Amino acid sequence: MHIRYILILLLILISSPGWAQQPKSASKKSRENMRIQEVSKAIEEGKSDMEVAESYEKLAKELSGKGEYAKAEDYLTRAKRIYQIRREKEKLAAVERELAIVQEAQDKRHDAFLNFSSAQTNTSNKKMQQINTNDMYRVQNYNNPAVQSGYIQQNIQLAEELDSKEDQALAYRQMAQVNKDMDNAPEAIKNLEKALVTVQNQPEASMQIRQDIASTYAANNQIGKAIEINKNLVAEAKETNNPKAEIKQLQALSENYIEANKLTEGVSALQQAYSLAIDNGQTIEAKNSLELLVEQYQRMRQPQKALDAYSDFMKKLEGLVKNDSTLIDEKFFQVQEEKILRLEKERALKDELISRTNKFNYVLLTAIVLILTSLVFIAKALYSIKKKNKRIALQSLRREMNPHFIFNSLNSVNQFIAQNNELEANKYLSSYSKLMRNIMETSNKDFIPLATEMEQMKEYLDLEYMRFHDKFAYKIEIDNLLDADSLFIPNMLIQPQLENAIWHGLRYKDSMGLLTLTVKTDNNHLTVIIEDNGIGLAKSLELKTKHQKEHRSRGLNNTQERINLLNSLYHTDISISITEKEGEESGVIVILQFPLMNKNL
Repeated sequence: MHIRYILILLLILISSPGWAQQPKSASKKSRENMRIQEVSKAIEEGKSDMEVAESYEKLAKELSGKGEYAKAEDYLTRAKRIYQIRREKEKLAAVERELAIVQEAQDKRHDAFLNFSSAQTNTSNKKMQQINTNDMYRVQNYNNPAVQSGYIQQNIQLAEELDSKEDQALAYRQMAQVNKDMDNAPEAIKNLEKALVTVQNQPEASMQIRQDIASTYAANNQIGKAIEINKNLVAEAKETNNPKAEIKQLQALSENYIEANKLTEGVSALQQAYSLAIDNGQTIEAKNSLELLVEQYQRMRQPQKALDAYSDFMKKLEGLVKNDSTLIDEKFFQVQEEKILRLEKERALKDELISRTNKFNYVLLTAIVLILTSLVFIAKALYSIKKKNKRIALQSLRREMNPHFIFNSLNSVNQFIAQNNELEANKYLSSYSKLMRNIMETSNKDFIPLATEMEQMKEYLDLEYMRFHDKFAYKIEIDNLLDADSLFIPNMLIQPQLENAIWHGLRYKDSMGLLTLTVKTDNNHLTVIIEDNGIGLAKSLELKTKHQKEHRSRGLNNTQERINLLNSLYHTDISISITEKEGEESGVIVILQFPLMNKNL
């Protein structure tokens, strides 16, 4: 009853603001407090998820080493979530294994089984896969030590092959526990001693294993050996200035003394533990030592000593609590945990905001890409339509020349018939039909070989010569270096210029005229020259009726429009120039220039 009242009072004192103040000579922060501060700092400074997860793991390791498995499980679970999101499978497998170990320590065997299973799936290391598989089945057979022994033995061998001291120590301790469950204390001690070898550089783990060895000796009625180990552990803790460990070992030593019926030594050890706790501001350990001491006094039927111990504790309680660094550490840890929860919420909200912003940006970017893609398609469609329209316009302009040519040809045939010159009319019609067939065959082509065009122009000039043989002669001069079959020029672009020379220049000449068609290369261009010595442009205009002038103008416009369309469609540089001769000789010179083009155009 007295102890209960003391605990109530203790809780009231601890919870009051005055007790939570740090003492003037506070001890350094515990390692778990340093670790939790690292976690808080990592989140607060906005470090990467991986760095935060690693800080969670380090904190969990400290907590697990102190036996605070529930807290360790919490932080390992947080690390696990991050590794799952980041898809870091090896790190995920490692943290799942640690999580399974602390869950098993809390008897959460089903959860431990699931995490061992998941770790086995996520790791790519074949030996670690087998170790996790063995642990799965070991946990599943927790009530069958003989079956567990086989799986643990396999893990010891695999851990040695991996040179993993941590897994070796764990497996040896598991084997020792199985030995104890099978009442085989000697084998348990052997396995604990093997575990001890693997943790030589880990003082806390080493002390814990030696305490397990002492407990095993005690359980096997070898109290003397247990006492000897506990004495060594007390001395070691004192030497390393570890009051908390020294108190724990004194309590364990007292238990062994009492079990060996050495009550005086047992009480002395508890008194030492109590005094050490008081001197070092260890309130909880002082309370625990007091409870054990009072319990022993009551067994020894010394109630006055029990009351004196209570009285001493009550007198020292206020100062003890005020100077208890462990209570401050616990308060600090609690404050940091609350801070971490707040920071995690803020980080989650920030991440969600960034995620939503990114989603909006992705949607916006996708919309922009779709709009741009649509514009490109529309532009291509418009370009294609425009190009088709230009082709149609080009064909229309080219075909526009045919009715005029046909009309002139029919007039020529009519003239021959009127003169009763049937032979010439038949000859003219035969040549005309041949020319028209050739023209029709190439009428849908924008470019034709130079040889084909020259053949058509010769046929055309032959027809005109049949009608106006008394008005002009003609000659065609083609550069011998030209490959007329491979070079291409625009279809029916030369013919209108020949027609103009004959019908508007040479046929009005009083004397015999000359029409020259010259084809040559000049500075990477193909140059076509149509030259006549007819009456010239000025005199021709004087003789023309209004209708004839309009028709001639339309013919020139047609040619220029065709050239413009060809240049636009094929990105060429076709040009035409029409000049009147100067000096004594009259006439006109028409120069057409084309780029040197082949059939690949």
